[in-house]
Amino acid sequence: MVSNLVDPGSGGIDANAAAAANRRLGFRHCDPRAPFLWQSADQPPARWHGSGEGPANYFADTPVGAWAEFLRHEGITDAADLAGVRRSLWVVELPADTPAAPQLSPAVLHGDDDSYPACQAEARRLRAAGATSLEAPAAALLPGGASGWSGHAAGLVTAQPSRDGRVWVVFGPLATTGWVAVQAGAPPALVLPLVRQFGG
Repeated sequence: MVSNLVDPGSGGIDANAAAAANRRLGFRHCDPRAPFLWQSADQPPARWHGSGEGPANYFADTPVGAWAEFLRHEGITDAADLAGVRRSLWVVELPADTPAAPQLSPAVLHGDDDSYPACQAEARRLRAAGATSLEAPAAALLPGGASGWSGHAAGLVTAQPSRDGRVWVVFGPLATTGWVAVQAGAPPALVLPLVRQFGG
């Protein structure tokens, strides 16, 4: 069997296949009127960066995780409130580096916005040590929330095995490729029960 990384016609490594094998894809939501990445320090602070510390681009490892981040921050719990929502969902190719892992308690990693200062301080420590990205548990998803669904005779069922969501944060300007998955729409209502709401 010929490896899919080898171009039989050249006898060498297929660069496109090698790149595809090493890439990670992240999902992020944004205002459909704006670019899908922050590229300057003029960015509101969030969990893993403070004021003036951008750009810091956040990505979920699943579409559900990206939608959950939006729903949590907007405090949306009722499907009726989704009717007026218009957000874009992007699939973005991420650098093939190894993200740093924050050394914080689960309570802080999943905490409300009062946990942000501790997360920002940890991100500063990691960046000072040379980290250009980090990986953390998805604060906006409940345990198992990234599992997805499987088709079933009775309808959709939660896919197995259970899967927890992850978030990647890439620091600094990012030159990459993105694909729009939803141009301007609302998160599906079936994501709502999976969200870890603030104060929850």
